[in-house]
Amino acid sequence: MAVLNRLISRSRGCSAIILSSYPYSHSIRSFCFKSCESSGINFPPVVPSPSSTITPASPGPSVIPTAREGRNVQWVFLGCPGVGKGTYAARLSTLLGVPHISTGDLVRHELSSQGPLSSQLAEIVNQGKLLSDEIIINLLSKRLEAGEANGETGFILDGFPRTIRQAEILEGVTDIDLVINLKLREEALLAKCLGRRICSECGGNYNVACIDIKGEDGSPQMQMPPLLPPPNCESKLITRSDDTEEVVKERLRVYNEMSRPVEEFYRRRGKLLEFDLPGGIPESWPRLLQALNLDDNDNKESLAA
Repeated sequence: MAVLNRLISRSRGCSAIILSSYPYSHSIRSFCFKSCESSGINFPPVVPSPSSTITPASPGPSVIPTAREGRNVQWVFLGCPGVGKGTYAARLSTLLGVPHISTGDLVRHELSSQGPLSSQLAEIVNQGKLLSDEIIINLLSKRLEAGEANGETGFILDGFPRTIRQAEILEGVTDIDLVINLKLREEALLAKCLGRRICSECGGNYNVACIDIKGEDGSPQMQMPPLLPPPNCESKLITRSDDTEEVVKERLRVYNEMSRPVEEFYRRRGKLLEFDLPGGIPESWPRLLQALNLDDNDNKESLAA
């Protein structure tokens, strides 16, 4: 798998990013943006290939891209914090046999490691702010290096890119086949985030929120049952330190401000698939598979059993 092997360097007002290309992409390239403006980094716009140049009105991919010769799929999940990117990305990862790389998990691992970045990360995360591009790229680079050493190809990215700058970096490094943008009503998002629980012993993720939103102005009713833990985990549940109403609302505000332009970035390239979650996993998973032209026979058999 590709490695983002050189990070941001600054010298006397001249900035650069140098990243190596994915060994299995169409060509081996070096991706380098340079700027000598003392005010900071000023990247030129990425010029897409002719095949990916799409008019702004493009509704999205007419054919869902699958694995290409020599590598597996390279997909990205977008969506507000708490929408369920990790849940659906993990399921697709298992179904398609590609690694699920969550920058949120990478951050939480770094926080628990008590490494040199942990205190800096804790302060930023607890305030509900987005981490800098430098920090995210550093963590992602380490994960990709480990994957390359294990012979991984393809990926499903969850939580990256979150800014235009990150999207441009990723665009210059490799070809993203598809970007899945999960959408959910804001009141449901808030309830989901506040209901999240983690087992302090096994690390399992659960949700105690029981969401029942009545339909208004023509919108359908939405029901999402809680995802409760097994009895042996009930007494060990903890709440994430950043899952408070104030922090969650701030995360949603920051996301809308910083990440919505990323949706437009991929929409213009005809790679964005918008998917409105109709409810919980039992309702949403089959419809997502249908939208992706995929089939989950194992899941059907388990439901029928």
